[in-house]
Amino acid sequence: MNERKNILKSPAFQSILTSLLCIVLGLLVGYIVLLIINPSGAGEAIKTILLNFFTRSSGPAKIKALGNTLAKTAPLLMCALSICFCYKVGLFNIGAAGQYEAGACIGLYTALVLGMPWYVCLITSALAGAVVGAISGFLKAYRNVNEVISGIMLNWIMLYVTNTILSKGKAKDPASPYTVKLSAGNQDALLPKGLLGRVFANNNTVTIAIILSIVFAIVIWIVLNKTRFGFELRATGFNKDAARYAGMKEKQNIIVTLAIGGALAGIGASFLFLTGYQEWSTTQTSVPSMGFNGIAATFLGGLNPIGTIFASFFIQSITDGGALIDKSVYPSQISDLISSLIIYLCGFVLFFKLTFNKYLDRNKAVVDTRFGGNANAVPNDKAENKDDVPEDVTDDEPTDNVDSEENGGENK
Repeated sequence: MNERKNILKSPAFQSILTSLLCIVLGLLVGYIVLLIINPSGAGEAIKTILLNFFTRSSGPAKIKALGNTLAKTAPLLMCALSICFCYKVGLFNIGAAGQYEAGACIGLYTALVLGMPWYVCLITSALAGAVVGAISGFLKAYRNVNEVISGIMLNWIMLYVTNTILSKGKAKDPASPYTVKLSAGNQDALLPKGLLGRVFANNNTVTIAIILSIVFAIVIWIVLNKTRFGFELRATGFNKDAARYAGMKEKQNIIVTLAIGGALAGIGASFLFLTGYQEWSTTQTSVPSMGFNGIAATFLGGLNPIGTIFASFFIQSITDGGALIDKSVYPSQISDLISSLIIYLCGFVLFFKLTFNKYLDRNKAVVDTRFGGNANAVPNDKAENKDDVPEDVTDDEPTDNVDSEENGGENK
């Protein structure tokens, strides 16, 4: 029983359990919404959202569609890692969308205007995202400006800065509101595919970005949990005053943390736009959802970089699945609704864990009371000695073998 209790008390097990609970509840509410809109096709619609690429007619089509989902999972994972890394250090990097925009802006500018190869574009994207993240970090460290406020403001600032820069010169396609396709403007800026393209039915959008994003997730986990640098960052997040007292540079750590988070989001933009999957729209009037979807993936992954890998794939899969439902009946945004519900429910993760732990403790208390404080004790109908007699049985109770003083010691 102790072994089973330890598993149930394990933080990893509880994180997985609560994440699954959030998914089930989110899907349930989404299904109810589909029933309200049109009951007759609700079952098929939720099935399409869940199965996504499995709904394709042939094997190659399924594999190619899976490749498309993975191509968009890589940038989502990088945005999720950006938020996860900062959150582990006690900072809420809601500005990941702005850092993502900065990465897209400078990455595409470097590729289309300067004509640089993909690895240079990747580096410049990371630097651009880091600079935007460092701005929030500086305001937080030296002016105590909440990183949420500065992050939201920078999201919109960077959106219009990106539109302005990419709407001029060689970067802009004169025949459309989008930037020039990399395949026509600078093929050297496209991320290498290696053998992945062949594996996914000659899908040209499947690149090394998928592998690199997983490598980044593993590296972030190692940095946070196995290095002194990660310990100092987490210590600063827990209590910056205590960190300063211990000799740590808490202000520097705040700036470095948000700069690293910004670099991760900036690289995420490169992992999408340098694959040639899509181009940037210079008339875009809304902040890209990739940064905000990263919040869902982060919390659904239990705030763990490794768990975030699987959560990012799930979020992107249901998003793509939502685009396949019958749009004449249901809005494709139903998958966004489900993702939003999952984000909302993830806010109750701590509540779910506390409730589950209280349930385990209450059961343990009942067992302990029944077996005399030992949950592993086996009840025995016959006590072997006096020490085994329950405490509520006292010596004052009459037994058949006790001499009665009233009868002169005669045995009854």
